[in-house]
Amino acid sequence: MKLYGYFRSSATYRVRIALNLKGVPWEAVLVDLRTPANAQHTPQFRALNPHGLIPVLQDGAYTLTQSLAIIEYLEDTHPEPPLLPRVPADRAQVRALALAVACDIHPLNNTRVLGYLRAPLGADDVAVNAWYAHWIALGFSALEQDAQRLSGDGRHLYGTAVTLADVCLVPQMYNAHRFKCDVEPYPTLRSIYAHLERLPAFARAAPQVQPDAPPACS
Repeated sequence: MKLYGYFRSSATYRVRIALNLKGVPWEAVLVDLRTPANAQHTPQFRALNPHGLIPVLQDGAYTLTQSLAIIEYLEDTHPEPPLLPRVPADRAQVRALALAVACDIHPLNNTRVLGYLRAPLGADDVAVNAWYAHWIALGFSALEQDAQRLSGDGRHLYGTAVTLADVCLVPQMYNAHRFKCDVEPYPTLRSIYAHLERLPAFARAAPQVQPDAPPACS
């Protein structure tokens, strides 16, 4: 398998975690989102994904996009260890938690949104960081309540095993730290993150250890 992505991409980070958890060998292909490279806009990449977004997973004849669709594909083709519970109601709960991050929090703070705030809208770094922190606080406040209700051990977002919800939470918490958001009001989320980031599959997926990460990345 080939995974087209970027070391700091939250969506790519999710897929790296899932691949590691499933024990699936994969090859990283860099798509440099930084100016002036802007590799996501090149004709070669747009031929893979007309949306110009990462990640893209190539598995033989299949070219797959959208991180959650890719992870569900991995769940179907490599069912062990499972990232979704067997009971339908539990599966729905885990998907809801994952979507709360992937659809409600992350898109508002994505690189292209932050770039549009800066230019052409003219927002300075203070305004952009305030925007980022606002949506993190709004999303994490609700997610903290979910975690208090649904975590079985204070180390996983749902139940007592790693699920798709955890795969989505860790990259978002990583970015909250990177943008210096206040995460003190979310003790359950912080506890879950502290446990998960030390697990080998998560640690190997972290942005700072990716081959395209600069030496000063943290």
